[in-house]
Amino acid sequence: MCCVDHGRVRSPWVTDSPFAAWDRIFADPGLCAAIADRITFRRTLIQTCTESYRYQATEFERQAEPPQ
Repeated sequence: MCCVDHGRVRSPWVTDSPFAAWDRIFADPGLCAAIADRITFRRTLIQTCTESYRYQATEFERQAEPPQ
């Protein structure tokens, strides 16, 4: 999560993907680097390095469903 400052309004950014994986999301590596640079400049980054609760719950539900 990081906050982007727009004047007095702060916008939090949250992602499940580490920055190293962003090149899979954005096809152009230069664009990926520019976006990461822009949103992280003078910001505090917090990495929890934990699995998403929602992701785990969804995977559990998928495994519990009978095959169709």
